[in-house]
Amino acid sequence: MTARPSQGAQMLGSLLVAIAIVAAAIAIVTAHFGPTSSAELDAREERLEQREENIEELQELEEERRERDR
Repeated sequence: MTARPSQGAQMLGSLLVAIAIVAAAIAIVTAHFGPTSSAELDAREERLEQREENIEELQELEEERRERDR
């Protein structure tokens, strides 16, 4: 007959396996999507759009200045 591990040992083993599975899942998801949150991506996109609008406005002002100087 083989001796069975105690219930406490089985629980500890199951807990360690569960922790390993969660750690692997987090690592895979982070590697796939990156550490950047959607809020950070939205903020980055908003800054980019604002920068583009500022550039367009500066170009329009420059064009208006050139027309006045003619």
